[in-house]
Amino acid sequence: MKNSWNLPVLVPDTQVGGHEGVGTIVQMGDGSDMYGFGMGDRVGVKWLRETCGTCAYCLAGDDGLCAKQSASGLFQPGTFQQYVTAPARYLTPIPAKLSSEVAAPMLCAGMTSYAALRKSNAKPGNWMVVLGAGGGVGHLVTQLAAKAFGQRVIGIDQASKEKLVKESGAEVFLDVATQSGDVLAEVTRHSEGLGAHTVIVCAASNAAYSQGVGFLRPGGTLIGVGMPGGDPTPIATAMPSLIVQKQLKIVGSILGNRQDAIDVLELAARGVVTVHYEIRGLGSLTQTFEDLESGALTGRAVLDLCG
Repeated sequence: MKNSWNLPVLVPDTQVGGHEGVGTIVQMGDGSDMYGFGMGDRVGVKWLRETCGTCAYCLAGDDGLCAKQSASGLFQPGTFQQYVTAPARYLTPIPAKLSSEVAAPMLCAGMTSYAALRKSNAKPGNWMVVLGAGGGVGHLVTQLAAKAFGQRVIGIDQASKEKLVKESGAEVFLDVATQSGDVLAEVTRHSEGLGAHTVIVCAASNAAYSQGVGFLRPGGTLIGVGMPGGDPTPIATAMPSLIVQKQLKIVGSILGNRQDAIDVLELAARGVVTVHYEIRGLGSLTQTFEDLESGALTGRAVLDLCG
């Protein structure tokens, strides 16, 4: 909404933003019943409103790479409104046991977290560092890593988020404000003197990426999720010689596919993962974006359009 990523094409001023929306079906188009939905069903609208479904990326489950993807709130009206239309093929069913407030953030932050962990190929018992572990995505990555993927998590964030990070399942919490050398020493000390098997960068910070590479043990993998704003900046510590000699992997992960969304909602319905959230009204939308940008928001904000 604030174009902090310097996108080449801006969202039209008249566009309705929003994704991660949950609601009930009140009208169905011709043929939409073939996808298993009916009137009154509770469904979710994700960031990806639709993909082509036939390209090599879609067939491989890499929906976020489809060249014909359509995004909610970008060039199609989003979910910051009472009613929204969406292709039935790409809707996600919401489990009956799961509240809408918890389900909504799972439709982007949750499935993004799950997909990043899936791509990490991390084995149970491995050490994983999560940078930005108390953020909207980070606290979900931390929970899923510890409780669904069997990781031993070292969470790094601002001191004010320590309680949330530990409650999310991190064995160790480190304050991001500590000098980088001290943090590196602590990560190494806690991870068998070798460093982490995996680092997931959820913080939208160039410094976090530079720091994250140093946390890896030989053969380790860095998963990039957070996207820093401003002009694109290379990872300062990702020297080719280091990557080659330590056999490091750097993997980008954006969004997830339809199955990821279903899987993470099922985990949420079973209580394996939940969301730290606060409910706000639509009138607080501008303030919510400002809180998100400044880092003042802990977990997620859920907008209630029914109040």
